[in-house]
Amino acid sequence: MKSTAKKTSASGTPAKAPAKKTSASSAPAKAPARKPTPATPTRAKKSAPAKKAAPAAVTPAKPTPAKATSPKATPAKAASAKATPSKAAPTKITPAKPPRNESHTALVRRARRINRELGEVYPYAHPELDFENPFQLVVATVLSAQTTDLRVNQTTPALFGKYPTPEDLAAANPEEVEEILRPTGFFRAKTKSVIGLSKALRDDFGGEVPGRLEDLVKLPGVGRKTAFVVLGNAFGRPGITVDTHFQRLVRRWQWTDQTEPDKIEAAIGGLFPKSEWTMLSHHVIFHGRRICHARKPACGACPIAPLCPAYGEGETDPEKAQKLLKYEKGGFPGQRLNPPQSYLDAGGIPAPPLGAPAPGAVVPGASAPGAPVPASAGPAPGSPAREAG
Repeated sequence: MKSTAKKTSASGTPAKAPAKKTSASSAPAKAPARKPTPATPTRAKKSAPAKKAAPAAVTPAKPTPAKATSPKATPAKAASAKATPSKAAPTKITPAKPPRNESHTALVRRARRINRELGEVYPYAHPELDFENPFQLVVATVLSAQTTDLRVNQTTPALFGKYPTPEDLAAANPEEVEEILRPTGFFRAKTKSVIGLSKALRDDFGGEVPGRLEDLVKLPGVGRKTAFVVLGNAFGRPGITVDTHFQRLVRRWQWTDQTEPDKIEAAIGGLFPKSEWTMLSHHVIFHGRRICHARKPACGACPIAPLCPAYGEGETDPEKAQKLLKYEKGGFPGQRLNPPQSYLDAGGIPAPPLGAPAPGAVVPGASAPGAPVPASAGPAPGSPAREAG
């Protein structure tokens, strides 16, 4: 029995051996099969990312122009910026707001850049009161308080036609002067002022308007603002005219937070060379009357909008803002009956005279001896709506 078992085991051993050989022989057979197996998925894995990378490369390829325009912007934002340029404007202008800790040097640079831009927009800026000599200018400036320059220009031809010199106005009948000045408002107080300053010119200055600030401010009805208007435009001496438009705009632009005219004058005077003071005043006042209005600034039509910290206080839609423009910017007559030639060359329209006949004036619609006045008579009906501001 033992021998049989041994034989069986002996015979079993060689039986298992071939099985092992078979497995051994199959192992090398599987080995070559396994070698290509990892090679195949390896290629598949390499090609798979390539397929995934292809759509990724295609996706940003479409908004590539938008990325070139705004490097860090999302393609969707860039596309919307192109689709709605008017809405993109506030985004560009927001950084224009000066920081709270803006240095004096940065403020000077910003203020002077705005003035340069305004100089390009209004190269024809000028005093908007008609005058032929310093006496007419000082009287017209006193009359311009609480009214428009247009109304003063429509009134002074009758006044100076009847009282051409300080001596004539000093000896005038106050009631007759009041009647002439009635259209300007506050005509009784203004009559007292112009007659008083005419007497002072006659008695203290030999009938001549003085060319010094300290002398001008002694005249009845003449303050620093009026004095600087006269000095800058009649004598060529630099001065800053701080009227309501000037005060409003310099605060909007954050040039100063002062509210009193003399303090505003001092603050702004420190930002500009003295030689630029007179034209700076004209630039700012022109802009305040035509575009940067008190109640409805035409922000969407403003040429210095990218530099303005107050952008958005007014109408930002370009089409709606265009309708808010006044005087020559809106295609309407200006404030002077006899404006400078540079203003006419720039497309400005002379203002129409008053409806009532006045010495040297022409009634709108009537045949005129001169060509310029009839040309302005056409838009005259629409001009009263444009007087305010």
